[in-house]
Amino acid sequence: MDVRNAIKFMIISAFAFAFMNVIVKYLNNVNSYQIVFFRSLGSLFFTFGYLIKNKIPFIGNKNKLLILRSIVGAASMLFFFISLKYLSVGTAVSLRYIAPIFAAIFAVFILKERIKPFQWLFFIISFIGVLVLKGLDSQIDTLGLLFVLIAAILSGLVYIMINQIGQTEHPVVVVNYFMITAMVLGGVLSIGNWVTPTGIEWPLLFSLGVVGYFGQIYMTKAFQTASTNIIAPLKYIEVVFSMLLGVAFFSEIYTFWSILGIILIITGLVLNVWYKGRLKQ
Repeated sequence: MDVRNAIKFMIISAFAFAFMNVIVKYLNNVNSYQIVFFRSLGSLFFTFGYLIKNKIPFIGNKNKLLILRSIVGAASMLFFFISLKYLSVGTAVSLRYIAPIFAAIFAVFILKERIKPFQWLFFIISFIGVLVLKGLDSQIDTLGLLFVLIAAILSGLVYIMINQIGQTEHPVVVVNYFMITAMVLGGVLSIGNWVTPTGIEWPLLFSLGVVGYFGQIYMTKAFQTASTNIIAPLKYIEVVFSMLLGVAFFSEIYTFWSILGIILIITGLVLNVWYKGRLKQ
């Protein structure tokens, strides 16, 4: 187990995703449907190439579940991109990361799993962070908060579907389904809402899929190189990178309450990952 390389891979992944979020934020004049379309189109170049090169069938085994997962995932992506038009980058990313909490709640009802008392405590810490953000930070836009919470709920549902898909599908096949569905959804919704990009917006739109793909690849490498309980908490470095890039590119201001809320959210999530790792051991 090469922990040092795994940490390096996760840091690269976190920066790539943070940079992608900043690009989406910068493309404020382009509607979110088009952003979903180009984000997916760019990634399909890599996923199709991988499947063809390795002679992996495009069609999966659990097609209905794959399509449903893709629709829910595409909707989650769309709502998150919309939320970035209303919220600072760091705030939107930290709120999206509460998805595992919703996944755990869905697991109770759908998979009949049990949540340990300590996990509920950690979830409450994260939800207090959300309440601090909304209740005490006057900069938080209510509509943006609603959109990002919908994105997190849908993302939590995606986790459950991926669990149900299990090992029956190649990971790239799952991602390929997702990207095709998101491209179609974004393309259809863009009809009648098209805003023609100008200047640097064109290369930025096409770069979304590339940056997102490499973020996914390095995250996968990190999880393959070291144990989950060591690597998973490092995912939240994306929040820090997003905040720093938001300040650098958009002069975003984070109040004491927004920073406190984000810290509470991330603390609860990291403690939950750590506790789950302890239980497995």
